[in-house]
Amino acid sequence: MSEREGKSSIQVIDRMMNLLEVLAAHPQPVNLKQLATLTGLHPSSAHRILNVMVEKGLVAKQEAGSYRLGLKLLELGNLVKARLDIRREALPYMQQLHQELGETVNLSLRHGDEMVYVERTASGRAMMRVVQVVGARAPLHITAVGKIFLAEASDEEARGYARRTGLPAYTPHTLTSEEALLEELAKVRKKHIAFDNEEAEKGVCCIGAGIRDADGNLVAGLSISAPAERFDRNWAPRVKETADAISAALGWRPPGRR
Repeated sequence: MSEREGKSSIQVIDRMMNLLEVLAAHPQPVNLKQLATLTGLHPSSAHRILNVMVEKGLVAKQEAGSYRLGLKLLELGNLVKARLDIRREALPYMQQLHQELGETVNLSLRHGDEMVYVERTASGRAMMRVVQVVGARAPLHITAVGKIFLAEASDEEARGYARRTGLPAYTPHTLTSEEALLEELAKVRKKHIAFDNEEAEKGVCCIGAGIRDADGNLVAGLSISAPAERFDRNWAPRVKETADAISAALGWRPPGRR
């Protein structure tokens, strides 16, 4: 993209935000003439941008030729709220687990074919730490929590992920075949816990467990990471217990306890 094209794209985004802000300030639908006047846009430019926003669900067009905020914003807002709630509820449990084991504890969310790290606790007594940078992303098949999400789906969906991504190798230990991945996911479904055995980064291992909301939906993953020389697979029950405690804080109750 050229510098000119980049500036043009930024300008369009800025105009979109101005339109959204005007609509947000008016409880009733606003017509095109008012929107153009209040944003300083030419009516044709405002109309063109609004059409795209309508297509994306960010804005809804009324029969009288006026506009209001679209339901897509409600959907996105609820999603953001849910994710922020997860971070708030999870952090005390993450800190407790970190203090107990002295290793890096991560909270991550699925975004498409990747896990995104949204919180971590990494300070403490350990001289050498594994730190997952907040906002960092990693493919599902190389992370413990990514495997939790893949295991939640069917084998056919897991195959679709494998074909879509090609299962790229990050270390010699990465699972790079459909067969190996499906075999691993079968183990995850039985134990509800997953391991990253130096698959994302050589010399680093990880244990992951899922976090569920009040409806039982898998919404996040909790994991603990450590250098291979300090890693202990016997941490798995504590990771699972902590993930379940966070789920309970979000309103989840195991089947039979509701």
